Amino acid sequence: MGRRKVSSRRRRLAVVTRSATETDLGRTRRARRIGRVLAETHPDAHCELDHGNALELAVATILSAQCTDKKVNEVTPKLFARYPGAADYAGADRGELEEMIRPTGFYRNKTNSLIQLGQALVERYDGRVPGRLADLVTLPGIGRKTANVILGNAFDVPGITVDTHFQRLVQRWGLTTESDPVKIEHEIGAMFPKRDWTMLSHRIIFHGRRVCHARKPACGACTLTKLCPSYGAGPTEPPAAAKLLKGPRARDLAVAAGVDPELVPVQAVQAEAP
Repeated sequence: MGRRKVSSRRRRLAVVTRSATETDLGRTRRARRIGRVLAETHPDAHCELDHGNALELAVATILSAQCTDKKVNEVTPKLFARYPGAADYAGADRGELEEMIRPTGFYRNKTNSLIQLGQALVERYDGRVPGRLADLVTLPGIGRKTANVILGNAFDVPGITVDTHFQRLVQRWGLTTESDPVKIEHEIGAMFPKRDWTMLSHRIIFHGRRVCHARKPACGACTLTKLCPSYGAGPTEPPAAAKLLKGPRARDLAVAAGVDPELVPVQAVQAEAP
């Protein structure tokens, strides 16, 4: 055990040193290697908000603020059936709408956003969600992050979604020192072909929810150990790290990282990815 800890410490120091002396070209090459590994690690990566069109995705994304995707997906089937179009949100009864979305939290503010969104779409875009970033960010409840989610998943327009998971991971990987989401979006975007932006975002978010957690990342059960200068921020021993993996593919993630899948407890497989 002692030898393994020393080995892990030396390895971590070596990676940190390499990252500190890394050139811009070297960082871009490492970023692309990370992207390739993530593609192999998370072949199931996708937008986890259930939707059938751009309006439904816009609504679901607004509801997802301070709420899990799972809870949003529990609420939206009835919501979408009751309010199928922008005009329906524009003319919605506030009390009824608040009650339907109450489980997602902050329901009064979210109701304001949904009603105002419906009104703006009816007044300015003939009830349709526009497919341009410049137009989307002018709509109530739609910021740049939400706009990129809508563009990438409803319009097939490449976009990078800088949510809390994305920001945390690209900083841990030493790909950026920026803290402003727009600057992060541009800096990371410059490292990858534009066609890859949307799926890259999904894969990074998947990794953040299932492996590289905020408080205790599963370093010892991660496929990116050789590419991550923050290796060691969480448990490096497989038995401890494997317990931190989450989601229905937790054991597949362990296998991908060269860890015995039997170390992943049943609770981890059944756990909801945050």
